[in-house]
Amino acid sequence: MLKGVDVKYLKHFFKFAKKYKKTALIGIAMLPLSVATSLLFPWLIIQVIDVQLGQNDFAGLMQYVAYLVLVLIAGYVVDTTYAYNLRKTGQLTITDMRAVLFERVLRLPRSYFDNTPAGVTLSRLTSDLETIGETFVQSVVGLVKDSINTIALLVMMLFIDWKLTLIVLVVMPPVMYLTVYVRNRLRALHKITRASLARGIGYLQELLFGMSTIQMYRAEEKVEAKYNGHIDEFLVAQKKINKYDAILFSFISGVTSVTIGLMIWYGSEQVLAGTLTLGVLIAFINTLEKVFVPIRDFTSQIASIQSSFAAFDHIEELFVEPTEEQGRTLLPSHQVQQPLQEFVSLEFINVSFRYKQDAPYVLKDVSFVLKKGHQIALVGSTGSGKSTIMRLISKTYQDYEGSILLNGIELSKISVDDSAHLFSMMMQDVHLFEESIEFNIALGKPGIDREQVEQAARYVYADRFIEQLPRSYDSVLDKNGSNLSVGQTQLISFARAVAQGGQIMMLDEATSSVDSITEDLIQKAMQRLFEEKTVIAIAHRLSTIKHSDQILVLEKGRIVEQGNHRQLVSINGIYAGLLSESTGDTSEIDSAEAI
Repeated sequence: MLKGVDVKYLKHFFKFAKKYKKTALIGIAMLPLSVATSLLFPWLIIQVIDVQLGQNDFAGLMQYVAYLVLVLIAGYVVDTTYAYNLRKTGQLTITDMRAVLFERVLRLPRSYFDNTPAGVTLSRLTSDLETIGETFVQSVVGLVKDSINTIALLVMMLFIDWKLTLIVLVVMPPVMYLTVYVRNRLRALHKITRASLARGIGYLQELLFGMSTIQMYRAEEKVEAKYNGHIDEFLVAQKKINKYDAILFSFISGVTSVTIGLMIWYGSEQVLAGTLTLGVLIAFINTLEKVFVPIRDFTSQIASIQSSFAAFDHIEELFVEPTEEQGRTLLPSHQVQQPLQEFVSLEFINVSFRYKQDAPYVLKDVSFVLKKGHQIALVGSTGSGKSTIMRLISKTYQDYEGSILLNGIELSKISVDDSAHLFSMMMQDVHLFEESIEFNIALGKPGIDREQVEQAARYVYADRFIEQLPRSYDSVLDKNGSNLSVGQTQLISFARAVAQGGQIMMLDEATSSVDSITEDLIQKAMQRLFEEKTVIAIAHRLSTIKHSDQILVLEKGRIVEQGNHRQLVSINGIYAGLLSESTGDTSEIDSAEAI
């Protein structure tokens, strides 16, 4: 019934469940008692009808009726204890799985988040885990108990009257065949529903983030149609699931009714002939319900389990997705900790890179050296490779060709933990949390106190607007800083980069849509950073990078010009053209050439 991959998922689940084996064992210990109560009930019915009623023993009859009541109560208590403890084990296990998965997500390479919609990951951490917690655990709990009870009851029926039992056994093969067939169909369909649901959640999240843009440009109908496409895909597969579920349910119900009819027809003749007692016939009919009802419920249990296995398929992708350091030969920590205490140099040697094996190169034979206290600016049109260089330095992507040396050590062999403290990043897309300004600058790190936060803000001139707020650094930001201007969020990002204490400042300057007063503060902050820090920056405004030690002009992934501001202006090439476009005249070029 179970495929190899299903067994793998079960093993994965039970590996997490080991921690709660005491609770699980309490539930499992109830199984023999549950079977015993199931077997006692038909035996007591036979005793009541064939023995006590036949002897006209009212006192004995009441005694056995009391036994029946006690068995019913005992069965209820046993089954409740069994279900409670195993479901408790399941929920505790799912909680641990959720914590481990979230920890893994935090350690996944940044390239994973570039290539995977956030909604897909969100679906795996929420709805997929909930499916396993709610349906897998409950269905397995019911399936195990029902299966053992059914087998035990069939064995007992064989001992009591094997001829009547044969009626049940004859109809079992077609029931089992149809069940296995439906199970295989359900597995494939549930994979479709889980995948389409994840895509739908991902697209929905994207819509909610961009709702203001959608409404502004009246694009509601188009996005609604696309979202409905995801929902329709889910609905088509779910309808097929419901169809197979209904077919199997009705088939087993029909088989149950036919079997009961055959048993009454055959058993009545035997009772009249005196070869079968009425008590045995009634007990068989009662037991038959207990045999076929679990088989009928088996349909829904199988559907739930298949849905859970489909959810396991998605979650397994997170478990097998390599983290930032997995699959890489890292240098032993004692070899890298000492050299990386202080930044000395960063060197690109003939570095080429492409995002996929069959994709074109976005960097080709890039070489440069950044030394401590120096500044490098990256200039070029969109798509020239500026951001890719930043991503390689920050280890967002690591499968590069050539060599990137940090303090003379190959970057791909250095762990993120050993190198991260050297870098502070201020990227164009600033993310702010719904927390205080102090938290957004310090990010909750215990080594950054209030005084350091204020010093960082003063260093980049962010204190000018922060201290004018009603609660100053304790002011709580709205979602992603929506109660601040674009320029103010940029200044907080600058302060964050300074407060984190990195020895290399990686800056992606962004001053578009910034008011003139805030832009002036940003320019002053940039100028200070370029004068006092080791910097590698993507420059959108050339006026901020004139005093850089090196300016790299990139085009189609290659460095086409390299030098300082004066050298690049003097050759009157691409950089000079960009400078002319940004300033609107050639006076600066002319003055540089005259020197």
